Amino acid sequence: MAYTMPSADNITGWVLAGGQGLRMGGVDKGLQSFQGQPLALIALERLRPQVKSVCINANRNMHHYRSWGCNVHPDKEQGFAGPLMGFLTGLQHCQTEWLMVVPCDSPFFPLDLVARLAGAAHQQQTSLATVNAHEINKQGVLACRPQPVFCLLHKHLEVHLQSFLASGGRKIDAWTAQHPTAVVNFHSPPQGFLEFKNFNAMSDFPIDT
Repeated sequence: MAYTMPSADNITGWVLAGGQGLRMGGVDKGLQSFQGQPLALIALERLRPQVKSVCINANRNMHHYRSWGCNVHPDKEQGFAGPLMGFLTGLQHCQTEWLMVVPCDSPFFPLDLVARLAGAAHQQQTSLATVNAHEINKQGVLACRPQPVFCLLHKHLEVHLQSFLASGGRKIDAWTAQHPTAVVNFHSPPQGFLEFKNFNAMSDFPIDT
């Protein structure tokens, strides 16, 4: 299937902030402060210039997220079903041909993220594009691994994703493996700065008071 080339004019940005934040003690992770701003707002403003419009997927504190001046949508199904449910909610609300999903807890993702994924999807004629990037693994070693929560996807995937979730599927990489996917390698600079570092626990960053 041929797709219209993804570009800033036909991509909706989608910030995932609907999780339970269990590794942070159940707090709303998107509202935790880093360098004086909520994590989800940092992601929102970092994504905004790369796409046509931006929205937030959140399941609590809706009034707070809406105060930032963008549309906020909860998961279609209650129960914190995971990031793929956020993907599906994004596709159901998307008014453009393409959707760009990013998590709320990675405040350093590249400012050319969307352009690079869009270029790869167009070149390879795929309906999905995701990221490979460095992270520190459990052994404390710098390693390159898939970061599938950073995902550019075509709206036609909505039906298949809905079926996958209805069958009990929850893992992003298990779903993307069922489709041709362009994978873009992002290499961290020599000094070891990790653009795709995510903040999972309170110990990962200082919480402002």
